[in-house]
Amino acid sequence: MGSTALLTDHYELTMLEAALRSGAAERRCVFEAFARRLPEGRRYGVVAGTGRVLDALQRFRFGETEIEDLRRRQVVDEATCDWLAGYRFSGDVSGYAEGEVYFPGSPVFVVEASFAEGVVLETLVLSILNHDTAIASAASRMTAAAGDRPCIEMGSRRTHEEAAVAAARAAYMVGFASTSNLDSGRRYGVPTTGTSAHAFTLLHDDERSAFQAQVNVLGPGTTLLVDTYDVDQGIRTAVEVVGPDLGGIRLDSGDLPTLATHARELLDSLGATKTRIVVTSDLDEYAIAGLMAAPVDRYGVGTSLVTGSGAPTAGMVYKLVERDGRPVAKKSEGKRSVGGRKHAVRRHDRDGIATAEVVSSEPIAPRDGDRNLVVPLMRAGEICDDASPADLLVRARAHHERVREEILPEGWALSRGEPVLETVTS
Repeated sequence: MGSTALLTDHYELTMLEAALRSGAAERRCVFEAFARRLPEGRRYGVVAGTGRVLDALQRFRFGETEIEDLRRRQVVDEATCDWLAGYRFSGDVSGYAEGEVYFPGSPVFVVEASFAEGVVLETLVLSILNHDTAIASAASRMTAAAGDRPCIEMGSRRTHEEAAVAAARAAYMVGFASTSNLDSGRRYGVPTTGTSAHAFTLLHDDERSAFQAQVNVLGPGTTLLVDTYDVDQGIRTAVEVVGPDLGGIRLDSGDLPTLATHARELLDSLGATKTRIVVTSDLDEYAIAGLMAAPVDRYGVGTSLVTGSGAPTAGMVYKLVERDGRPVAKKSEGKRSVGGRKHAVRRHDRDGIATAEVVSSEPIAPRDGDRNLVVPLMRAGEICDDASPADLLVRARAHHERVREEILPEGWALSRGEPVLETVTS
């Protein structure tokens, strides 16, 4: 992977140039990434992308190619180019663990460094966190709606090629069972799956030939796409080719609740009582919830997942909150911020159920059942946990599962409402 240094905005480098010239560049600062609000109607968000940010931060280097480009386009002066050529982040980073839920004002990602080192990271941090968090937040709602029925991520063709890999990672973190995206399997160990599209059926002279060709390679446990021509005939042909041990069928169009019910009845009448029914076709969390009464075994989700299901960004901002140990805050109407480095804990009752989130610019006196939310991620420019990307993702997935157990079931409901936990700010 190459340098991430130019995945930033022009004004970050012009601020750096001015700060170097004024002598303010080395002031010790604290920057925080947080969301002022959740997307309309949402009751929680899920932090994702932190691991990718830390990896990108280590590759934030201005090599000869990047410096020459800045010189050629006269983005900054020679002194700033010289400073950037030696850039290595040496500060500290802390924040919420990946897979954690967050609410308005939660200090999701905290950077402590000189102004110069911290200010140039704004766009890099936000571009990753805003995307991955939006996907994870939507995907969590989908897996909550699906219950114990597996969800398959299959949205790669609906988004940017790199966003597709990140989306698959974020979806797996919050409970998706697998993805169609092969590169997410290579980079992060996400289980990959797939069988065939309508084009494979259309390639052959008839449906029977297509099914037989697929079974010859993938075996009787494969899933056959039965709605290219006629669903009833497709199901009958599939069972004739494979027998009652057919692994699954996929429905990709039509009135899915009605089709799934009819398909289950037909499969059972043909003796294929254990054959799974997989449904796809523009599903989102509401469509999944609407299919819970239908005999569906798995869901394939694409477009809605990779676009955040109506909320394509988490709306996070990256703000300077402390300078040389003194709180600083923005006072703009509608965009006020709270000064000072934040501490955050989640309060729980005796049964381990979360009751509130407390965020304060002063240390918080611990109570029984409190869980500290801000954890160290990087110290003196070095990542605190050097586990592999795949292992880190497995841990984040497990953490999200534990967090779900802390929230009452109604907190995962799809109904619109206020955040499921009150945030107490002091």
